[in-house]
Amino acid sequence: MLQPFRTPQLAWTRRRILGVALLLIITAIAVVMMSLRSSSAVVVQATQEIKPAVPDLLSTKGVTEPGRVDYRRLDSRIALLMQEKDFVGLAVAAVERGKVRFLRGYGETLAGSGDPVTPDTVFRWASVSKGVASALVTKLAKEGRVSLEAPVEGLNTSLKLSPAGRNVTVADVLSHRVGIVRNAWDDRLEQGADPRALRAQLGTLPLLCPPASCYAYQNIAYDTAAEIVEHAAGQPYGDVAHARLFAPLGMTSASVGRLGLQSAPSWARPHRGRTPVTVKDAYYRVPAAGGVNSSVSDLARWMLAQMGKAPDVLSAEMLQTMHMPRVSTPPAGRRSGMERALTQASYGLGWRSFNYAGHALVGHRGAVEGYGALVLFDPAEQSGIVMLWNSGSYNAARLQLEFFDMLYGLPPTDWLDLPASRGQQRTARAGAGRAG
Repeated sequence: MLQPFRTPQLAWTRRRILGVALLLIITAIAVVMMSLRSSSAVVVQATQEIKPAVPDLLSTKGVTEPGRVDYRRLDSRIALLMQEKDFVGLAVAAVERGKVRFLRGYGETLAGSGDPVTPDTVFRWASVSKGVASALVTKLAKEGRVSLEAPVEGLNTSLKLSPAGRNVTVADVLSHRVGIVRNAWDDRLEQGADPRALRAQLGTLPLLCPPASCYAYQNIAYDTAAEIVEHAAGQPYGDVAHARLFAPLGMTSASVGRLGLQSAPSWARPHRGRTPVTVKDAYYRVPAAGGVNSSVSDLARWMLAQMGKAPDVLSAEMLQTMHMPRVSTPPAGRRSGMERALTQASYGLGWRSFNYAGHALVGHRGAVEGYGALVLFDPAEQSGIVMLWNSGSYNAARLQLEFFDMLYGLPPTDWLDLPASRGQQRTARAGAGRAG
């Protein structure tokens, strides 16, 4: 049988080619393995958890005494509110003497869906977010990385004011004392304008008052705080909020931005009346002013931290700096009975303060299309209420004083002022009279 003709040279060449090919394959495998190890290391670093710096703030351990608030009555009042045709979903938490006593969800995440609101359903905070910006700036100030009294003009932000505003400080921005007309260019923000470009043009607006001398509520100017935080910390605003506040406080549902809302396992859709509307991005683009989301459970944790329950995260000194009244907030237009009852209204750094029935209160409200939020607490009593809802109704905010009336032992007042509630309140007054 004839065999193929092979010369020794050709055989040696083929062996060399095979050897080189094998070497290349081994090298490629090694590179891939090194790449995988490198990628794995990056993933571990990116997903490393920050453990809470405090025990669970919602723990009811140690609650033995009965509360002063009648929570069955509070529940029945909320049930009346939920009968309103323009109400869809609501989540409420109440804290008494530093312990959570009431935590419930009502209604639906989406009208007609049957999907219930729970204490873990995520809503938007809207302007309640301003307290997060205040806390971050205050923490950075304590670390010496920024000064509350530093003129903003020298901090390399996009905020440009008129020559008269050159001495506006970081604290002035956080307390709405920049001196221009209130809610300056919010309409342009809602139309899609870039907030940084808008901030750069605020100096073209006429002054309402000399800067630092009066109060005028802002969103675009307030969001200068996000730039200050990012420059001082060297990270995106949302990352700083997570690392310095949300994770240490155990606020696992809290986030900054629309993705954090819509990626939650349970999230409340916004409504106008009972008609669903689209989640709008405008105020997410000013995150320091209105970009935070969370469940009511985590909003309760936030309130407890404001009461001094997490001193390793927010010290008593920081809380005093944030909550201290800095400027009076005179009423704009006609006031409701509830607004008249909340006297000595002032603003600190991202927080409002009031006096109600001789008690000092701290809080904030927020509203953005299809959502509402509220925090109000008595620091001395370590008691307060938080609420989140997914409609444009203002009525939920009226519940706050019904809670404090019960806390302080005051005669019942129908702050809800709903047709269905008037008979219930008359019954409550009669019962109180009989109890003597």
